[in-house]
Amino acid sequence: MDLWQLLLTLAVAGSGDAFPGSEATPALLVRGSQSLQRVNPGLETNSSGKPKFTKCRSPELETFSCHWTNGVHHGLQSPGSIQLFYIRRSTQEWTQEWKECPDYVSAGENSCYFNSSYTSIWIPYCIKLTSNGGTVDQKCFSVEEIVQPDPPIGLNWTLLNISLTGIHADIQVRWEPPPNADVQKGWIVLEYELQYKEVNETQWKMMDPVLSTSVPVYSLRLDKEYEVRVRSRQRNSEKYGEFSDVLYVTLPQMSPFACEEDFRFPWFLIIIFGIFGLTMILFLFIFSKQQRIKMLILPPVPVPKIKGIDPDLLKIFIFYFLGRKIRRGEHNLSHS
Repeated sequence: MDLWQLLLTLAVAGSGDAFPGSEATPALLVRGSQSLQRVNPGLETNSSGKPKFTKCRSPELETFSCHWTNGVHHGLQSPGSIQLFYIRRSTQEWTQEWKECPDYVSAGENSCYFNSSYTSIWIPYCIKLTSNGGTVDQKCFSVEEIVQPDPPIGLNWTLLNISLTGIHADIQVRWEPPPNADVQKGWIVLEYELQYKEVNETQWKMMDPVLSTSVPVYSLRLDKEYEVRVRSRQRNSEKYGEFSDVLYVTLPQMSPFACEEDFRFPWFLIIIFGIFGLTMILFLFIFSKQQRIKMLILPPVPVPKIKGIDPDLLKIFIFYFLGRKIRRGEHNLSHS
């Protein structure tokens, strides 16, 4: 049943050319476009052999352009046979008059360019392609929905530091916003996605989107060459613009003795445990040799070696002499 409703909606929308005063035509175009997307998101034309819109794009939220393909049947490739008409809603009402494309030249072949005088953000547009008075394709959108910025420019990089192992390096990549995007005054807010890979690889590594125009890239191999590219999108949008020119990063090999393989050893822990182990070995060695070390540090006092004196008799004499002194002192104290 939904398919029959869709066909009926498209039929009424396609017949709007015969009734230019009808107020329901833009609304029907919107509903028809939404129904087409629900039934078949990839369906953009009424017939496979007819012209169709390929994309509409606004690079800076101030202008936009729409492009289409040529038809291959019914003589649709003849010059001037395809025309673009647009209509937009002012406040809550659609304007009643379809207007033709203001510029078929500036955006290239098979395109229509809307400069700032014809561009209004947050206002819905409906556009249609006509050939020989009949509509062959149509779509509706708002300008903020089709923003895809131009590529960032001026990519460059600086070296931040090199690892102690001489294997990795960190760099800072910088760039400039697209020249036509008024980011300084805040008319459009862009966020950037940086991608990088080794030259011989096919898979790009993506970094998280950032609002700044510089980002650090860590742990790049010194003996490798890298490719870096950046693209941007309007904040809170899902559509990225084209990538910038590729920036080639060649890092110098600072140490010729750097290991080819990166084992990622925890060098700090190895040093700590090494010092602890050496301390324990030294402590055990001192403990096992403490007597010998004591004799080396505190050698014994040598005995007297005077000839003719017997050490034992010398001790007896000293004790006898000291004993007499003590007794004499006690006798003097008793008479006093």
